[in-house]
Parts: sequence; C-alpha cells; structure tokens
Amino acid sequence: MTDNILLTQAAYDRLRDELEQLILVERGEIAKKIQEAREEGDLKENGGYHAAKEEQGKLEARINRLEEMLSNAEIGSADSSDGIVKQGLLVTCLLNGSETEFFLGSHEIFEGTKFEQQIEDGDLDVYSPDSPIGKAILGKKVNEEVGYTAPNGKTITVKVVKLSNFEF
Repeated sequence: MTDNILLTQAAYDRLRDELEQLILVERGEIAKKIQEAREEGDLKENGGYHAAKEEQGKLEARINRLEEMLSNAEIGSADSSDGIVKQGLLVTCLLNGSETEFFLGSHEIFEGTKFEQQIEDGDLDVYSPDSPIGKAILGKKVNEEVGYTAPNGKTITVKVVKLSNFEF
C-alpha cells in the first residue's frame, strides 16, 4: 500500500468524525444487540445474534480502515503544474487507443461531497494509487508511456496525456 493518502482537510475531518461516531456510539449499540441476542438462548439458531456479529465484523473492518487512512493521511491538495502524476489529480490517459479521464486517489475523499453521486453513477472513475494502473503511472510525466499487467494477465500500454487539479 502507498505510504500516504492525500486528503483535503474537509475529507480528513469528515473521516475523523465518522471514526469517532463508530467507536463512541455504534460499537456500543452493536455490543448491546449481541448481548440481547445472547440472552435469548441457543446461539446456533439465533438469527439476531448472527446478524449482530456480522454487523460487528463490518463495523470493526471500517474502523480499522479509517484508522489506517487517518494515520497515513497527508492533508493538502495535489498540484498538477509540475506535470508529474500523483494522487489527488485528474489524469487523462490514452488507454487501449481511447482517451479516458479518472481521479487517482481514494473513493473516501468524495464521500459526502457533491461528487459522490457522479462516482456512484460511473460518471467519474476513481483508481487507487495501489491499483495496477495507479502503480504504473504514479510518478510518470505527461507524454510518458508505460506498460503494466492488468489483473487478467494482459499487458496494457497507457500514455499520460494531461493532468488537472481536482476542484472540490
């Protein structure tokens, strides 16, 4: 995984608040659900218990993800003026002969913003710096061409055409 994740101050604050809510409120609520389900008796056939345990697992996974992100967060915004691909930028590439534009960074930066729906609708693709294409182009310059191996085993050539700052 990349060492740092670039977050705006607003995204950092939003994720920190979510983490606090999960730890201080929701963790206790799930523990209460589990305890109430235990008191009903036989755990093997107790659907409420199993559902609460599954919910607890998802909650703990989210808490771990948020803690990791926030501990590795770099607050700021990327600058495209040096022509080098880095997370936090809109990247325009020639990929398989067609031009495509995507945001290089984390989906979490968009949660709760006006862009969240665009991402869900597929109008804006987001690739992690840890994705195959992200790893291939990170640190490359505009007009530089590089090949990478896709998850399906095919070698794909990508050329960085343009970099733009993303306006939140």
